Parts: sequence; structure tokens; C-alpha cells
Amino acid sequence: MVTGAVDPEFWAGKRVFLTGHTGFKGSWLALWLGGMGAEIHGFALAPDDNPNLYDLVDAGREITSTRGDIRDLAAVRAAMAEADPEILIHMAAQSLVRPSYDDPVGTYATNVMGTVNVLEAARACPSLRAIVVVTTDKCYENREWDWGYRESEAMGGHDPYSSSKGCAELVSSAYRASFFASVAGGPKLATARAGNVIGGGDWARDRLVPDALRAFGHGQRVAIRNPLATRPWQHVLEPLSGYLVLAQALWRDGSGFAEGWNFGPRDEDARPVRWVVEQLAAHWGGDAGWVEADGFHPHEAHSLKLDISKARARLHWRPRWALEEAVERIVAWQKAWLDGADMRTHCLAEIENYTHTTTALEETIR
Repeated sequence: MVTGAVDPEFWAGKRVFLTGHTGFKGSWLALWLGGMGAEIHGFALAPDDNPNLYDLVDAGREITSTRGDIRDLAAVRAAMAEADPEILIHMAAQSLVRPSYDDPVGTYATNVMGTVNVLEAARACPSLRAIVVVTTDKCYENREWDWGYRESEAMGGHDPYSSSKGCAELVSSAYRASFFASVAGGPKLATARAGNVIGGGDWARDRLVPDALRAFGHGQRVAIRNPLATRPWQHVLEPLSGYLVLAQALWRDGSGFAEGWNFGPRDEDARPVRWVVEQLAAHWGGDAGWVEADGFHPHEAHSLKLDISKARARLHWRPRWALEEAVERIVAWQKAWLDGADMRTHCLAEIENYTHTTTALEETIR
């Protein structure tokens, strides 16, 4: 039975190939998987930022790590063959909208051909049973609707990043139909589309929460580009739990779940940028605040929401933390880091707290 909860007993001893394990989301996922006893093999570039979560929490302790570029097919093939994984979670990506305007070729090479390379390497892995390819909420053709996009909506994307993720969805669909669905006992492939992910340990540039916390830490007001733009904000552990629940479902009943899935927040947590910044400032205290950024800004969608009805109904997955709680936890995380706390211990405690936060559905099942 699919219960919507991450099952530690399922993950104990599973061989997992995780791309992008040195990034923000990848580091959190490595800690989570390692804590459940999974045998993790990671493939990624060196961490981008200094500081970075991967080094800060010693996430490498959990992983057999290979530094490499997913644009290098031979390197991906060699690492995956050596790992002989049972489950593949592909997260490595160029993951930001604004840098995609500066380097569209690199963005498409990483997000499209990198996905091709990962899936091509997966074809040669005899033990592989489940594949989760992580894309984004921005893969949809954005029509500035007030309601959430469903998994059946058309792929699209105005900017190179969004478009490249729509392309990654099409690549995944083609590989599923052409190479995986027709192989008896072969791996089952699903894609996962998350909302705007926020959490402690993100130091990326041109992202709202890291930019705000940097500014507040220096006693400055953060400059924001689009204060009225609405996004489906969610704590990083929310989509990660979705990916894990989806992989469990693929393993147990692959053909029934090998498709695209949205993992977003509650409808009421799709909030304007301004609301999020003001909540961050309120929890930070002092003179924290914001100003509207001057100058020209490349196109970004004004309104974006995800419909998670399918994940609720068929995976029984639910968001656990309201946005207000997520923001409060992020500020507490940042202040703990500034105070010199042991952030590995802090992150593991966050994961433990998250997994013990029950949803209404779980209370009903009990």
C-alpha cells in the first residue's frame, strides 16, 4: 500500500545513484538517504558556493562520490556502471532562470543532453528498477493562470532554463516509451516537478531567500525584482519526500506510477514574493526589510502554481509544513549557522522533525 510516507526500512541497503549530490537539494537528500542506511553513489561537479551545504554538513560522509560533469557521457557511464544502482535519482542541473540568459548553450547542454546522458547510461544498468528525473514547476507552458498546472498540461518555457526543463521532460518521456516501458522487468521512469524550493543552506545567487538572508546579515535591505510575482513556495524537505515516496512506488508497482508528478505546496502557500520577504524580515528582526530593484530585468513569470491533486490521490503524499513554519525554520537555521552551531546535527534534527510531523491523512490511516 502506498501511504505517502518515506519508509526508512525500504531505503536501508538500497544502492542509489544520485546526480547533483553536491548541490543544495542534493546535500539534504544525501543526509536523509544516509540516515536511512542507503548505499549512495553520487555524481556531480564540485560545490558552487563558498560556503556550501555539502561541505558544511559533511554530506560526503554518506556517499561514494564521483566528481564529474553530466555532459560527459563516458564519465557518467563509467560511474553508473561501477555503482550498479537499484534506484537512480537525477537532480544535477543548471537550476536558475537568470543565469540561463547569460549561458543558454550551457543550460541546454546540461539540462537536456545531460539528461540524455544519464538515461543512456541507465540503459546499461541491469539492477536498476526505479528512475526519478527531477525537473521543475517551470517546465509548463506558462499562461499566467490563477489555478495550478496539472501534469497533463503542455510543456513549454519562455526563458532558456524553463524551456530546457520542458525539454528534459520530453527526453524522459521518449526514453520511457522507447527503452524502458518495453523491457520486461526493466526500470520504471517517472519525472518530478517541484515548486520554488527554499531552506537552510542555500547560498545561490539570484534566489530570493538566500539574497534576503545575505542582505539581512549585513544589515541591509534586500532588493527584489518582482514583489507581486506569485510562486509555489515549499521547504526543501517537501519535494525531497515526494521524490522518495515516488521511488518507493515505482519499485513496488512501477507501471502504475511511471509518469510525471507534481510536488508542490498547499494552495494557500502560493504567495507573492513580497509576502515571503516580509515574513523573513519579521522573523529576522531589527531593520530587516526590502526595496524594489531598479533597472532592466529579464522576463520571469508573474503567476505560477502547481496542482498536486494526483500526488494526493494516488501517492497519498501531502505537504507537512505550512509556509509560515518553513520561513521561521529557515531564519532559525541561518541564525544557528551564524552562531557557529553544528549544522550537520541541526539538519538531521530537521529531517527527524519533518518525518514525525503527521498529516491529516496519516492520522486517518492510524
